[in-house]
Amino acid sequence: MLLTIGEFGHASGLSPKALRLYDELGLLPPARVDPLTGYRFYDPAQLERAGLVAWLRRLGMPLARIRVVCDLAPAAAAEAVAAFWAQVESDTDARRDLATFLVDHLSRKDTVMERTGAALAIRYAALTDTGLIRESNQDAAYADARLLAVADGFGTGGAPASAAAIDALKRLDLADGTRTGTTSPGVPAGGLLNALENAVQEANEAVRGLGGDGASQRPGTTLTAMLWTGSQLALVHIGDSRAYLLRGGELLRITHDHTLVQSMVDEGRISPGEAASHPQRTLLLRALDGGDASAADLRLHDALPGDRYLLCSDGLTAVVPGPDIHQVLASVTDPEQAVRELIALANAGGGPDNVSCAVADVVEAA
Repeated sequence: MLLTIGEFGHASGLSPKALRLYDELGLLPPARVDPLTGYRFYDPAQLERAGLVAWLRRLGMPLARIRVVCDLAPAAAAEAVAAFWAQVESDTDARRDLATFLVDHLSRKDTVMERTGAALAIRYAALTDTGLIRESNQDAAYADARLLAVADGFGTGGAPASAAAIDALKRLDLADGTRTGTTSPGVPAGGLLNALENAVQEANEAVRGLGGDGASQRPGTTLTAMLWTGSQLALVHIGDSRAYLLRGGELLRITHDHTLVQSMVDEGRISPGEAASHPQRTLLLRALDGGDASAADLRLHDALPGDRYLLCSDGLTAVVPGPDIHQVLASVTDPEQAVRELIALANAGGGPDNVSCAVADVVEAA
């Protein structure tokens, strides 16, 4: 005797909404669908598979991976679950420092920024390259004693868009000390972020002013930038360029991609591996394109001597594996040589896109 979707949901602990989703994904299709009403009916024998799906979801396993596990023999499925959990524990270890890092910043984001301890400075380098396939370079990269920035333009006028976004940040003037890589005592952290947000709005207005005929031709750009204040870095991020921190030998990604595939990964609809080859992997959900620039992420990061920051466009991360990026950052001490080697790796991987990198080392001031 078949069960209705409500009866099956009650017996399995899965909601009708979840069952409909699992049907769409081919994970748990009903035994029969009424041709007239479209109503779903399930066989009681499917309860075992439904229970396994529910348990794996509680583990946080992505739906795409659950589909694979459910089709394995029991012994192989057990090995797959063990491998998944080992990866979860590894990822958790890698994110622990980042979580502590962010909690500290968020808990103190409205305090007054005051320099303590040794004076700090940065050594920096930035480089952009057309790559091996594209005819022109729509990326822009910039680094000086107060600003690190990478922007990846798109559409007609993509190159002017990326340049305009960075130019707006280069004009940012908060306090006399900010121009020289130091921060005047008493500058509120909230005030710094507000000033940075205003600069992003100016960048968005500049991009809007570039025009373009039709939505498909409208220029836009990603923007990932860090403003150096002498003891902290104020981060602004929108799009799919990225920022990384190398601290204590651990490479931490400190930005979140604003893309369709990243949202699908976050929801468990696809795995990170599937996202890398997804046909819509370049589709942005947020960017500076004359629309709502308030969607940019803004936050502060404390700087420590020995920290190394990397800002890069997706021309690097889409081609070069994370471990290879880590190896270069950990072994090449000179920032200029590091950016050259990273771009060389992207081109060695086919150079399908423009690629830009900015690297900065936090050091004790002389």
